[in-house]
Amino acid sequence: MRIVVTGGAGFIGSALVRHLIGHTDHHVLVIDKLTYAGNLASLSSVEWHPRYRFSRTDICDPSAITDIFAGFDPDAVMHLAAESHVDRSIDGPAEFINTNVVGTYVLLEAALAHWRKLGSRAQGFRFHHVSTDEVYGALKDEGSFTEDTRYDPRSPYSATKAASDHLVRAWGHTYGLPTLITNCSNNYGPHQFPEKLIPLAIIKGLAGEPMPVYGRGLNVRDWLFVDDHAQALTLVLERGRVGETYNIGGDAERRNIDVVGAICDAMDGLPQCQNRPHRTLINFVADRPGHDFRYAIDFAKLKAELGWSPKHSFEQGLLSTVQWYVENRAWWEPLLSKHAAGVRRGIAKQSA
Repeated sequence: MRIVVTGGAGFIGSALVRHLIGHTDHHVLVIDKLTYAGNLASLSSVEWHPRYRFSRTDICDPSAITDIFAGFDPDAVMHLAAESHVDRSIDGPAEFINTNVVGTYVLLEAALAHWRKLGSRAQGFRFHHVSTDEVYGALKDEGSFTEDTRYDPRSPYSATKAASDHLVRAWGHTYGLPTLITNCSNNYGPHQFPEKLIPLAIIKGLAGEPMPVYGRGLNVRDWLFVDDHAQALTLVLERGRVGETYNIGGDAERRNIDVVGAICDAMDGLPQCQNRPHRTLINFVADRPGHDFRYAIDFAKLKAELGWSPKHSFEQGLLSTVQWYVENRAWWEPLLSKHAAGVRRGIAKQSA
């Protein structure tokens, strides 16, 4: 299968590409604009592989996207390119509307035109849209999001992802484009840009700086190790039912304060880490506007239909993540110097 992966130099996208190249026979063309969160170093392990290609392209550029479809002749699109940081969406929603909504529209139009020309191959074509559990809104102490949960986005980020989900469903229903949608919980793991909670806490801890936690750290998230997510995405593409939505979760609900505490404990146990005990660095900061209280994913449908469940426990995944950041300063240190200090580089805030 020839697969276009948008956002393939990002955190989840690069994990997916490494999985596709390392564990399947598929050919992959990555499309990425290489904004602040895109990093070709995350693809260094596959950059010379004969089944891998890269194009620095903006998904909002219709002519460039059309040319890519014509030249690569894909059998599938896995659409991960998105602006995804909630704090950034609050500060500047316009870019989120452009990338997440307009960019998805451009891809759908190009995919539809391409699909209509495939002849006998059209039946096997797939447009797989990768989305988030944040489109469902927030939960209280009980219950989990299912594929039938009503949409109730609460931030500019989640609103634009909800809009893109609706566009994909509309192109499937109205035009017959063979679509798939997945909605995942919070991802974590190696190669994540250090504006999100887990990598930010690790990097702050390594530097002996305050490790920021919003409010009192009582907000709850379900944590999914990124390599487990990549495997699930591949299964859905290969075996998922056209027109269906599949939730992907990590079965690992944790309060934010407990996540940061676990990071501190893991760092205390590594000889490379100073500043023990790291829990003394935890610093509670003013809460984010409209901060959703709890997310939880029910992935029973994915497990029943495709036999998927996460392979990594939270403890296993977190320890390997901490170790990776400790051992791979050469990956993340240039990011800190490349982007301006303060909130806009995502280092003064955390997101979860």
